[in-house]
Amino acid sequence: MNTASRPLVSIVTPVYNEAEYLAECIESVLAQTYENWDYTIIDNCSTDGSLEIARRYAAKDSRIRIWENRHFLRAIANQNVGLRQISATSKYCKVVLGDDWIFPECLDRMITVAEAHPSVGIVGAYTLEGELVICSGLPYSTRPISGREVCRRHFLENVHVFGSATSLLFRADLIRNHDPFYNEANIHADTEACFQVLKASDFGFVHQVLTYSRVRTRSISSMTKGLKTDFAGMLQLLVAHGPEYLTPEEFTACLQRHLSAYYAFLGVGRGLQPRPRRSRHARKVGRQRAEPPTNHPKDLKPQGPLAYGRWHTGLPDSPVVQHQGDPVVMNSCYAKAGGHGPRSNGVRRSETNGGWHIAIASRANRLPLIHHQGGAIA
Repeated sequence: MNTASRPLVSIVTPVYNEAEYLAECIESVLAQTYENWDYTIIDNCSTDGSLEIARRYAAKDSRIRIWENRHFLRAIANQNVGLRQISATSKYCKVVLGDDWIFPECLDRMITVAEAHPSVGIVGAYTLEGELVICSGLPYSTRPISGREVCRRHFLENVHVFGSATSLLFRADLIRNHDPFYNEANIHADTEACFQVLKASDFGFVHQVLTYSRVRTRSISSMTKGLKTDFAGMLQLLVAHGPEYLTPEEFTACLQRHLSAYYAFLGVGRGLQPRPRRSRHARKVGRQRAEPPTNHPKDLKPQGPLAYGRWHTGLPDSPVVQHQGDPVVMNSCYAKAGGHGPRSNGVRRSETNGGWHIAIASRANRLPLIHHQGGAIA
């Protein structure tokens, strides 16, 4: 193959303690039928021999180089470090996570689509996730789909075709023009990056399985699925980008639907019915006093079937959204101002702005995903 006539692709693999799978990942890159690439492996202070494995391969192939972080970084921050190492002359960028791998024709097929359609900013394909094929839902076509359309389908039809970071090929200029490329406050940053890029570009898709995402219990993807962070992730995505892709009516309906799904996940009822405070004597004799908690917002009880408030996801620095939907049931008692209830839920006075803060957690109380902040619900 005449590599001089083919555009350069920068491949990036962020690694932290992936010694068990790293060799398979690197071998899949070396097996590509498309040969004009450079490859950067980002070692995030691994302690299991991952760095030594990467060094052995780098010693054999000059296209492979290694970047060693001086300090340990969180996963998304480490991926951003890797994207900053792509070659200044590369036209495309491909992320391959350290425990994943790609099929031999992956680069060739994806780049063929991107070269045929200059408006395409991202190219995806079917992904084999464990034993399941994911990223399906688009009609078969050799032509790209507009970025607006694929993002609308994500919101309105639950057509999820972005997969993980391993699933996609990006135009390198799009990555260089957004630093950091991934939102480090969002554990679902790879999906959010697609919505950002597709505001001004099209989406290409290869109807072929080209990437493999490993399923393992201790991976970030498995952890987020177990904790159901996709509820908060979708709400954050909808709030941040929904208004640019949806009509006001579609946005309101979509937001209501996802909030309802989140409440259903929590197993909540239809009203905000906190437990009244009881005196020690009342608890002892089994009688309940209808005494409202002190420092409690008077109009906390929802008025009518809808509750209005300012809601945001539990992700740091996430935007605030005007919420309209069914009120929720707290699964713990009130907390006094400045404190928490016995299960870290309830109502408390914010130490930063003096407003009321309502934390809603799952029954297992593993992850508070959505909060209400500011004044009382009206």
